[in-house]
Amino acid sequence: MINTSICTDREEARRLWKDYWPQSCLFDLWEVRACFDDAFQRPPYFLAAHEGAKCCGIMALSWIAEGNYFGHFPGEIWHGKTWLEQNKIPAGSPDVFQLLWDMAPNTTDVRYLNNPGRLAESIPFALDEVGYLFYPRQVEYSLDAYWQGFSGKSRKKLKQEINRLEAPGVSYRYDSLADIDLMFRMNLESFGGESYFSDARFLKAFASLAAWLHNNRMLRVTTLLIGGEVAAIDMGAVWRNTYAVLAGGTRSEFPGVAKLINLHHLEWSCRQRFSYVDFLCGDFNWKNRFHLTPRPLYQMKKEQPEVCRQPAAADLEVAYAV
Repeated sequence: MINTSICTDREEARRLWKDYWPQSCLFDLWEVRACFDDAFQRPPYFLAAHEGAKCCGIMALSWIAEGNYFGHFPGEIWHGKTWLEQNKIPAGSPDVFQLLWDMAPNTTDVRYLNNPGRLAESIPFALDEVGYLFYPRQVEYSLDAYWQGFSGKSRKKLKQEINRLEAPGVSYRYDSLADIDLMFRMNLESFGGESYFSDARFLKAFASLAAWLHNNRMLRVTTLLIGGEVAAIDMGAVWRNTYAVLAGGTRSEFPGVAKLINLHHLEWSCRQRFSYVDFLCGDFNWKNRFHLTPRPLYQMKKEQPEVCRQPAAADLEVAYAV
């Protein structure tokens, strides 16, 4: 018999996640999610399936009041989209996956999901966004081999652009915590109200994330200087031989500088022999131009036939058995 329950207590939700959630990428770490949970303070709504004393499935949701729906925990929404990627609905079988989905409220909208594959064999899911990866092994950990994947014309044009940017003199500094605040300011100057960091909750979450990564020796801050002036700053994380570029800022006085710092990430990842570099979602032309590998993420959404309310305490104590 599979018993199911609903958890709305943060500490119990943390225990469920820590005990059961698969850790296959940076975004699976509870501590990473907690940075955003602390900032956004969405009520958790975890669905759990148990077979005997063993947990065999979790659907981690949060109540997103301004949208009147349940999204993937911790519900860090910006312009209708989540930010954390590779969301999951871990389940031991398609039957458990279906059970959790059936339990989910009618206003559930889970985005940026890894492909659920056979687990969702009877549940429709749609393409959501596309993330982009770089695999150093595919170019034999060599930037020279990487360039051979370009046509002669494309290679020549891109190298001309790089040479133009490098002409005044290029240098890098690494892991300067003071540059994190500068990165936030540069991003805000570039994007204004369209910047994630214009939302005080995102700014708080990223500041907390940077501090946690630093304390755990996972933070990588890359600052690019051209002619002695800061031109671009990226914040990344190294975890289990993978590297994720999480956020960045550039100065408008150096158009096209993102190409240079991203090429530096590729070169460094080859030297480090990483399994992959995750450049996350975002439809930026440079990602295709740099021959990154697309990785689709998916969305599962229930119809919303009625106005949903935040569940009352009595609703949250319901337990089911099948």
